[in-house]
Amino acid sequence: MQPITDTEELSSLCTRLREAEFVTVDTEFLRDNTYYPKLCLVQVADDEGAFAIDPLAEGLDLKPLLDLLADEKVLKVMHACRQDMEIFYHLMDGLPAPIFDTQVAAMVCGFGDSVGYETLVNKITKAQLDKSARYTDWSKRPLTDTQLSYALGDVTHLRQIYRTLKVELEREDRVSWVDEETAMLRDPGLYFVNPDEAWQRLKVRTNKPRFLGVLKALASWREVQAQERDLPRNRVAKDETLFEIAAHPPKDLAGLDRIRSIPKGFSRSRAGKSLMEALEVGLNMPESELPQIERAKPRPATPPMADLLKVLLKIKCQDARVAARMVASSQELETWAAVPKTDIRAMHGWRYKIFGEDAQKLMRGDLALTASKGDIEVVELEGE
Repeated sequence: MQPITDTEELSSLCTRLREAEFVTVDTEFLRDNTYYPKLCLVQVADDEGAFAIDPLAEGLDLKPLLDLLADEKVLKVMHACRQDMEIFYHLMDGLPAPIFDTQVAAMVCGFGDSVGYETLVNKITKAQLDKSARYTDWSKRPLTDTQLSYALGDVTHLRQIYRTLKVELEREDRVSWVDEETAMLRDPGLYFVNPDEAWQRLKVRTNKPRFLGVLKALASWREVQAQERDLPRNRVAKDETLFEIAAHPPKDLAGLDRIRSIPKGFSRSRAGKSLMEALEVGLNMPESELPQIERAKPRPATPPMADLLKVLLKIKCQDARVAARMVASSQELETWAAVPKTDIRAMHGWRYKIFGEDAQKLMRGDLALTASKGDIEVVELEGE
């Protein structure tokens, strides 16, 4: 059981996989000490076999694999693929396509919210996964047989899971539902943090415009540094450090050394100089460009109607065998109950047929929820 470490062997495999009906894909990665996920292993499978590819092997060129992932003629099947998509986005400057996410499909097929891979394996294939290697260090070589067996299990069972879900989706005419959800996973904006927007990730306790302007410039500096040096944000500078500098800006490089959370000698580094340049940008930002945070308005009490809508949503989704989270969130229902003109996704497409139409009837008083034999029933009321 040896991973592929040779470019020619990888190229030969990918040429074969291009003829497959679909290819299952998974990755193993680490992110403890880097900004970007460090890819340690790629697993792929078709009906003929399963293979592990070692991206850390010296001299291995991943281009044949990346070309396969970009091939529109080959369906890539993954489970909860957002992290995998992020990895490939930064490797191939694009995204795999077309894709089929079995977690999304399982939610459409009634397996519940955010169903895990192990759950699907148990329910669909009746197999039991050995997860003992889940938290091992995937960057160390050589990989053990236990690690490789665990990793390949994440693509072998996926073949039967895909086929089972595909049959169910076609039988229920729900293929387009999954297509709609997975299309959102191909938005590059999901996998790239714009440095100018990085400040919005911080938990700020003040809305003073100048403080926010400085903080925005500092957060942008940190994000660029983290991306360029491939370091976690808090290894470049902790949030508390940015807050302290924004609140009490040092007047010169020597002032950086007086900040407790700044390491000694930082002021003499290139990063120290670039931080001071970012600080100047924030301090001199025009008033018209300073960011603002709107104070959150106190949320009104949840309308009683929202509680009824949540019950209706649960009933309708149970009947339709689809995860409620895919149809509407609690916040959407609360907002819609308070302001019925609000446009929410439950008022469109297949969601409207499952829930939205009856939700409108409930709001109008044309539908009621009643208790019967210890259960809740939906009753359509007759007009006058």
